Amino acid sequence: MSVEALTWVKSSYSSGEGGECVEVAATSDAVHVRDSKDTSRPALTVEPGTWSAFVEFAAV
Repeated sequence: MSVEALTWVKSSYSSGEGGECVEVAATSDAVHVRDSKDTSRPALTVEPGTWSAFVEFAAV
């Protein structure tokens, strides 16, 4: 599946006023993360377990 065909979800912390924000698109074998302000840049792609560990760490 191409990155363009993914369903992207913007961070719930995005206020719509600009600033720093990310979008995430998850598939069964990867999680894709990109800058919501410049979607033409390459996305970071990680394994689902890696993303889960990051989210758990960031929530602390």
